[in-house]
Amino acid sequence: MRVSLIQMNSVSDRAKNLADAKALMQRAIESDRPDLLVLPEHFDWSGGTTADKLAAADRVPGGEAYGMAQEMARRHEVWVHAGSMLERIESEGRIYNTSVVFDRTGREIARYRKIHMFDITGPDGTVYQESATVRPGRDIVLYDLEGLRVGCAICYDLRFAELFVALARRGAEVIVLPASFTLQTGKDHWEALCRARAIETQCYLLACAQWGSFPGPDGRPRQTYGHSLVADPWGHVIAKASDGVGPLSATVDPAQIRRVRGLIPMNEHRRLPAA
Repeated sequence: MRVSLIQMNSVSDRAKNLADAKALMQRAIESDRPDLLVLPEHFDWSGGTTADKLAAADRVPGGEAYGMAQEMARRHEVWVHAGSMLERIESEGRIYNTSVVFDRTGREIARYRKIHMFDITGPDGTVYQESATVRPGRDIVLYDLEGLRVGCAICYDLRFAELFVALARRGAEVIVLPASFTLQTGKDHWEALCRARAIETQCYLLACAQWGSFPGPDGRPRQTYGHSLVADPWGHVIAKASDGVGPLSATVDPAQIRRVRGLIPMNEHRRLPAA
Protein backbone atom coordinates (compact mmCIF):
# COMPACT_ATOMS: atom_id res chain seq x y z
CA MET A 1 0.00 0.00 0.00
CA ARG A 2 1.35 3.39 -1.00
CA VAL A 3 0.71 6.21 1.49
CA SER A 4 1.23 9.98 1.22
CA LEU A 5 1.34 12.27 4.27
CA ILE A 6 0.56 15.93 3.63
CA GLN A 7 2.67 18.23 5.83
CA MET A 8 0.97 21.63 6.06
CA ASN A 9 1.20 25.04 7.70
CA SER A 10 -2.43 25.77 8.53
CA VAL A 11 -3.47 29.17 9.88
CA SER A 12 -6.68 30.95 10.90
CA ASP A 13 -8.04 31.09 7.35
CA ARG A 14 -10.19 28.13 6.29
CA ALA A 15 -10.33 29.03 2.59
CA LYS A 16 -6.53 29.21 2.38
CA ASN A 17 -6.04 26.01 4.37
CA LEU A 18 -8.46 24.01 2.24
CA ALA A 19 -6.95 25.35 -0.98
CA ASP A 20 -3.46 24.46 0.26
CA ALA A 21 -4.56 20.98 1.34
CA LYS A 22 -6.24 20.32 -1.98
CA ALA A 23 -3.20 21.47 -3.97
CA LEU A 24 -0.80 19.36 -1.91
CA MET A 25 -3.04 16.31 -2.16
CA GLN A 26 -3.23 16.79 -5.92
CA ARG A 27 0.56 17.01 -6.06
CA ALA A 28 0.91 13.74 -4.14
CA ILE A 29 -1.63 12.00 -6.37
CA GLU A 30 0.17 13.08 -9.54
CA SER A 31 3.66 12.19 -8.32
CA ASP A 32 3.15 9.10 -6.15
CA ARG A 33 -0.29 7.61 -6.90
CA PRO A 34 -1.02 6.78 -3.23
CA ASP A 35 -3.70 4.42 -2.00
CA LEU A 36 -4.07 6.52 1.17
CA LEU A 37 -3.73 10.27 1.71
CA VAL A 38 -3.28 11.57 5.27
CA LEU A 39 -3.84 15.18 6.35
CA PRO A 40 -2.46 16.67 9.62
CA GLU A 41 -4.28 17.72 12.76
CA HIS A 42 -6.21 21.00 12.36
CA PHE A 43 -5.75 20.98 8.60
CA ASP A 44 -8.85 23.16 8.26
CA TRP A 45 -8.11 25.76 10.96
CA SER A 46 -5.23 26.45 13.33
CA GLY A 47 -4.78 29.13 15.98
CA GLY A 48 -6.79 32.00 17.33
CA THR A 49 -8.73 32.47 20.53
CA THR A 50 -11.26 30.12 22.09
CA ALA A 51 -14.02 32.24 20.56
CA ASP A 52 -12.33 32.06 17.14
CA LYS A 53 -12.17 28.26 17.29
CA LEU A 54 -15.77 27.91 18.38
CA ALA A 55 -16.86 30.17 15.54
CA ALA A 56 -14.71 28.28 13.03
CA ALA A 57 -16.01 24.82 13.98
CA ASP A 58 -17.99 23.31 11.12
CA ARG A 59 -20.51 20.56 10.56
CA VAL A 60 -19.42 16.92 10.40
CA PRO A 61 -20.77 15.79 8.02
CA GLY A 62 -21.68 18.66 5.72
CA GLY A 63 -19.00 21.27 6.40
CA GLU A 64 -16.46 22.69 3.96
CA ALA A 65 -13.47 20.67 5.20
CA TYR A 66 -15.53 17.49 5.26
CA GLY A 67 -16.78 18.16 1.75
CA MET A 68 -13.34 18.89 0.31
CA ALA A 69 -11.80 15.70 1.69
CA GLN A 70 -14.79 13.62 0.63
CA GLU A 71 -14.72 15.02 -2.90
CA MET A 72 -10.97 14.40 -3.27
CA ALA A 73 -11.49 10.78 -2.23
CA ARG A 74 -14.34 10.31 -4.66
CA ARG A 75 -12.81 12.13 -7.61
CA HIS A 76 -9.41 10.46 -7.40
CA GLU A 77 -10.57 7.09 -6.06
CA VAL A 78 -8.17 7.29 -3.12
CA TRP A 79 -8.61 6.71 0.61
CA VAL A 80 -8.41 9.93 2.63
CA HIS A 81 -7.69 10.03 6.37
CA ALA A 82 -8.76 13.63 6.92
CA GLY A 83 -6.32 14.52 9.67
CA SER A 84 -8.45 16.37 12.12
CA MET A 85 -10.99 19.11 11.67
CA LEU A 86 -12.93 21.29 14.10
CA GLU A 87 -16.29 19.56 14.57
CA ARG A 88 -19.17 21.69 15.80
CA ILE A 89 -21.23 20.39 18.73
CA GLU A 90 -24.68 21.90 18.68
CA SER A 91 -25.78 23.63 21.90
CA GLU A 92 -22.41 23.32 23.63
CA GLY A 93 -19.56 25.72 24.26
CA ARG A 94 -16.94 23.24 23.10
CA ILE A 95 -16.11 21.35 19.92
CA TYR A 96 -14.58 18.00 18.96
CA ASN A 97 -11.14 17.52 17.39
CA THR A 98 -12.11 14.93 14.81
CA SER A 99 -10.54 12.65 12.20
CA VAL A 100 -12.82 11.46 9.40
CA VAL A 101 -11.88 8.66 6.98
CA PHE A 102 -13.26 8.25 3.47
CA ASP A 103 -12.91 5.26 1.15
CA ARG A 104 -12.31 5.43 -2.61
CA THR A 105 -15.98 6.18 -3.29
CA GLY A 106 -16.08 9.09 -0.81
CA ARG A 107 -18.08 7.13 1.73
CA GLU A 108 -17.30 7.93 5.37
CA ILE A 109 -16.11 4.74 7.02
CA ALA A 110 -14.62 5.97 10.33
CA ARG A 111 -14.73 8.97 12.66
CA TYR A 112 -12.38 9.40 15.62
CA ARG A 113 -12.57 12.18 18.22
CA LYS A 114 -9.33 12.97 20.06
CA ILE A 115 -9.32 11.46 23.55
CA HIS A 116 -6.41 13.13 25.36
CA MET A 117 -6.47 16.90 25.80
CA PHE A 118 -3.29 18.97 25.48
CA ASP A 119 -3.41 20.83 28.80
CA ILE A 120 0.25 21.50 29.57
CA THR A 121 2.79 24.20 30.33
CA GLY A 122 5.63 24.31 27.81
CA PRO A 123 9.31 24.69 28.72
CA ASP A 124 9.10 28.43 28.01
CA GLY A 125 6.07 28.86 30.28
CA THR A 126 3.48 28.94 27.48
CA VAL A 127 0.20 27.45 28.71
CA TYR A 128 -1.85 25.23 26.40
CA GLN A 129 -5.42 24.45 27.47
CA GLU A 130 -7.07 22.39 24.74
CA SER A 131 -9.89 21.29 27.05
CA ALA A 132 -11.11 24.89 27.29
CA THR A 133 -12.26 24.52 23.67
CA VAL A 134 -12.38 20.81 22.91
CA ARG A 135 -14.52 18.09 24.40
CA PRO A 136 -12.60 14.79 24.63
CA GLY A 137 -13.79 11.77 22.72
CA ARG A 138 -14.27 8.42 24.40
CA ASP A 139 -14.19 5.75 21.70
CA ILE A 140 -11.25 3.69 20.44
CA VAL A 141 -11.61 3.57 16.66
CA LEU A 142 -10.22 1.22 14.00
CA TYR A 143 -11.21 0.61 10.40
CA ASP A 144 -10.48 -1.88 7.64
CA LEU A 145 -8.53 -0.58 4.65
CA GLU A 146 -8.46 -3.16 1.87
CA GLY A 147 -7.11 -5.95 4.07
CA LEU A 148 -5.25 -3.84 6.64
CA ARG A 149 -6.58 -2.95 10.07
CA VAL A 150 -5.95 0.74 10.81
CA GLY A 151 -6.09 2.42 14.23
CA CYS A 152 -6.73 6.10 14.93
CA ALA A 153 -4.99 8.59 17.23
CA ILE A 154 -4.38 12.35 17.22
CA CYS A 155 -1.30 14.32 18.38
CA TYR A 156 -1.15 14.35 22.22
CA ASP A 157 -2.58 10.80 22.21
CA LEU A 158 0.96 9.81 21.18
CA ARG A 159 2.15 10.11 24.80
CA PHE A 160 -0.35 7.54 26.10
CA ALA A 161 0.99 4.09 25.37
CA GLU A 162 -2.15 2.43 26.76
CA LEU A 163 -4.22 3.73 23.84
CA PHE A 164 -1.77 2.26 21.36
CA VAL A 165 -1.64 -1.08 23.17
CA ALA A 166 -5.45 -1.12 23.09
CA LEU A 167 -5.32 -0.57 19.32
CA ALA A 168 -2.78 -3.41 19.00
CA ARG A 169 -4.97 -5.72 21.10
CA ARG A 170 -7.84 -4.99 18.71
CA GLY A 171 -5.80 -5.97 15.68
CA ALA A 172 -4.24 -2.74 14.43
CA GLU A 173 -1.52 -3.19 11.81
CA VAL A 174 -1.20 0.48 10.86
CA ILE A 175 -1.81 3.49 13.15
CA VAL A 176 -2.44 6.94 11.70
CA LEU A 177 -1.48 9.95 13.84
CA PRO A 178 -2.33 13.44 12.53
CA ALA A 179 -0.51 15.96 14.72
CA SER A 180 0.36 19.58 15.44
CA PHE A 181 3.30 19.04 17.81
CA THR A 182 4.87 22.13 19.32
CA LEU A 183 8.42 22.95 18.31
CA GLN A 184 9.64 22.87 21.92
CA THR A 185 8.33 19.40 22.70
CA GLY A 186 8.71 18.03 19.19
CA LYS A 187 12.45 18.57 18.88
CA ASP A 188 13.03 16.36 21.93
CA HIS A 189 10.14 13.91 21.96
CA TRP A 190 8.47 13.55 18.55
CA GLU A 191 10.62 10.94 16.85
CA ALA A 192 11.37 9.04 20.07
CA LEU A 193 7.66 8.68 20.85
CA CYS A 194 6.72 7.76 17.27
CA ARG A 195 9.36 5.04 17.14
CA ALA A 196 8.38 3.72 20.58
CA ARG A 197 4.70 3.45 19.62
CA ALA A 198 5.61 1.62 16.41
CA ILE A 199 7.90 -0.80 18.26
CA GLU A 200 5.51 -1.63 21.09
CA THR A 201 2.52 -2.18 18.76
CA GLN A 202 4.53 -3.70 15.89
CA CYS A 203 2.54 -1.46 13.56
CA TYR A 204 3.40 1.00 10.85
CA LEU A 205 2.97 4.47 12.33
CA LEU A 206 1.96 7.22 9.89
CA ALA A 207 2.62 10.49 11.73
CA CYS A 208 1.46 13.48 9.69
CA ALA A 209 2.32 16.86 11.22
CA GLN A 210 1.86 20.59 10.94
CA TRP A 211 5.00 22.66 10.37
CA GLY A 212 5.73 26.35 10.92
CA SER A 213 3.96 29.16 12.74
CA PHE A 214 0.32 29.95 13.41
CA PRO A 215 -1.32 32.75 15.45
CA GLY A 216 -1.75 31.96 19.14
CA PRO A 217 -4.68 33.17 21.27
CA ASP A 218 -2.71 36.28 22.27
CA GLY A 219 -1.89 37.09 18.65
CA ARG A 220 1.74 36.04 19.00
CA PRO A 221 2.98 33.24 16.75
CA ARG A 222 3.33 29.69 18.00
CA GLN A 223 5.63 27.20 16.31
CA THR A 224 4.95 23.63 15.24
CA TYR A 225 7.70 21.08 14.68
CA GLY A 226 6.74 19.25 11.48
CA HIS A 227 9.03 16.33 10.57
CA SER A 228 6.17 14.08 9.48
CA LEU A 229 7.39 10.50 9.36
CA VAL A 230 6.59 6.88 8.69
CA ALA A 231 7.98 4.30 11.12
CA ASP A 232 7.85 0.60 10.32
CA PRO A 233 6.94 -2.17 12.83
CA TRP A 234 10.61 -2.61 13.79
CA GLY A 235 10.82 1.07 14.69
CA HIS A 236 12.86 2.16 11.69
CA VAL A 237 11.97 5.58 10.27
CA ILE A 238 11.56 4.72 6.59
CA ALA A 239 10.49 8.21 5.45
CA LYS A 240 10.76 11.64 7.07
CA ALA A 241 9.91 15.18 5.99
CA SER A 242 12.26 18.11 6.39
CA ASP A 243 11.17 21.68 7.14
CA GLY A 244 8.47 23.17 4.95
CA VAL A 245 5.20 21.97 3.51
CA GLY A 246 4.65 19.16 1.03
CA PRO A 247 3.82 15.48 0.62
CA LEU A 248 5.86 12.63 2.06
CA SER A 249 5.35 9.15 0.60
CA ALA A 250 6.25 5.62 1.66
CA THR A 251 5.16 2.02 1.16
CA VAL A 252 3.40 -0.06 3.81
CA ASP A 253 4.36 -3.72 3.36
CA PRO A 254 2.13 -6.28 5.14
CA ALA A 255 4.96 -8.82 4.89
CA GLN A 256 7.07 -6.63 7.17
CA ILE A 257 4.30 -6.64 9.78
CA ARG A 258 4.12 -10.44 9.67
CA ARG A 259 7.92 -10.77 9.81
CA VAL A 260 8.33 -8.58 12.88
CA ARG A 261 5.44 -10.22 14.72
CA GLY A 262 6.82 -13.64 13.86
CA LEU A 263 10.18 -12.74 15.39
CA ILE A 264 8.75 -11.24 18.59
CA PRO A 265 5.09 -12.31 19.15
CA MET A 266 4.24 -9.52 21.60
CA ASN A 267 0.46 -9.83 21.42
CA GLU A 268 0.75 -13.48 22.43
CA HIS A 269 3.07 -12.58 25.30
CA ARG A 270 0.98 -9.75 26.84
CA ARG A 271 0.06 -10.62 30.42
CA LEU A 272 -1.33 -7.45 31.97
CA PRO A 273 -5.10 -7.10 31.68
CA ALA A 274 -6.59 -4.55 29.32
CA ALA A 275 -7.48 -1.29 31.01
